[in-house]
Amino acid sequence: MSIGVAVIGAGMAGKAHAAAYRTAPTLYDSVLPPVRLVSIADVYAPLAESTAARFGYERFDTSWEAIVEADDIDVVSVVVANRLHREIVEALLAAGKHVLCEKPLSDTIEDARAMVAAAEKASALGRIGLTFRRSPGIASIRRLVQSGRLGRPLNISASYWADYGCDPEGPISWRYKGPDRSGALADIGSHLSYLTEFAVGADITSVRGGTLSTVFPTRPKPLGTVVGHEGGAVSEERDTVENDDVATFSAQFENGATGNLQVSRVAAGHPNSLSFEVFCEKGAARFDFRNPGQIEIFTPDEDPGTSGYRTVVLGPAHPYWRGGLPMDAPGVGIGQNDGFIFQARAFLEEVAGIPESESLPRNADFADGLRNMLLLDAVAQSAAQGGATVPVGI
Repeated sequence: MSIGVAVIGAGMAGKAHAAAYRTAPTLYDSVLPPVRLVSIADVYAPLAESTAARFGYERFDTSWEAIVEADDIDVVSVVVANRLHREIVEALLAAGKHVLCEKPLSDTIEDARAMVAAAEKASALGRIGLTFRRSPGIASIRRLVQSGRLGRPLNISASYWADYGCDPEGPISWRYKGPDRSGALADIGSHLSYLTEFAVGADITSVRGGTLSTVFPTRPKPLGTVVGHEGGAVSEERDTVENDDVATFSAQFENGATGNLQVSRVAAGHPNSLSFEVFCEKGAARFDFRNPGQIEIFTPDEDPGTSGYRTVVLGPAHPYWRGGLPMDAPGVGIGQNDGFIFQARAFLEEVAGIPESESLPRNADFADGLRNMLLLDAVAQSAAQGGATVPVGI
């Protein structure tokens, strides 16, 4: 037995998936069957070809249909514009191929529900990548909260600031198109919302105070292909930005905790700043992805003069670390790319029928992806209703 892999979409996140499959067999013990890196598909042929060559894939394709029809492909990551997910994923599942879809699941609730139904009927797996769950630091705080050591969680404050939309003369792309909640809220807010639930250990049941703001109402049309968050030459013709640049909301968790969340794609000076702080009855913990190899923990000290946060350097005692890194000693460093590798390894193990281990949990399914979209939709509804409290739908 061997597993043939393909990635549809050769942009920034597509490259992360492509690289992850290449590295995944080297993590932990060698229990996977041979993994064949078969194809990278992208409508922009030069990008597909260069990405396939860079990461050692056998060939490149210029249509997703070619991946659906290929007999030598078993596993596919779908990493394209959100509005394209449903058609591609449904066709792949119908062809018996296992699918790992990037978040958010789609750009409409209707399409997301259809994808869930397609996955439930399929013989193949449908999974969604919630990559930040794979961060050793975030997983460590979740473990700390669930252990009860910090007591009952009371509140979490979280933000995800990015600056890829800061330049009003940056070219428009699919990221700036689509309905409310499909902008910064869907792009990076989807990450922030699921990781706060992950850290607190409970689902968000309702939101309030939702606000969605579009800072730059128009952007110039590009003269060429826009890849990832890159800029490039633009024309004098402008197009309308249809979705949100900034989003904020408050959350109520099912365990009684509350949360305050903010996301922005126009946060100058913050290329990729995700951070949160969770406050509990007996202490607190915080994490900043700019320093992903450490967490900070506060527990009261008998001496007020020495009471305060202390830094914990991550190492083999923390999730994913031992055997999951080539150098698995404390303090060697970790980053966002590693999360994609852990995610790919978990997916390949599930496809291969290898039993789930405590150290490598399975990926979320499409139902989890739909729930995340329903949460974002509740934020959009709250914003449309002037900040009203809106329950998260089912």
